[in-house]
Amino acid sequence: DLPRVSKVELVIYDILGRRVKILVNQTQTTGRYELQFDASRLASGVYIYQLKTKDFTNAKKMILLK
Repeated sequence: DLPRVSKVELVIYDILGRRVKILVNQTQTTGRYELQFDASRLASGVYIYQLKTKDFTNAKKMILLK
């Protein structure tokens, strides 16, 4: 949940730290968000997604299997 209006960035990186895809880069209003993205151009493997707002930064690992 986004507790207040904030600039939000959601970016996917490959395991070497190279930016692969920017999914969100805009100001969002308060609320809960869900996102699906087209990974058809990405190879199977391990990726890191990072979510950043003014008050919060978090990164998690994800595995893409095709």
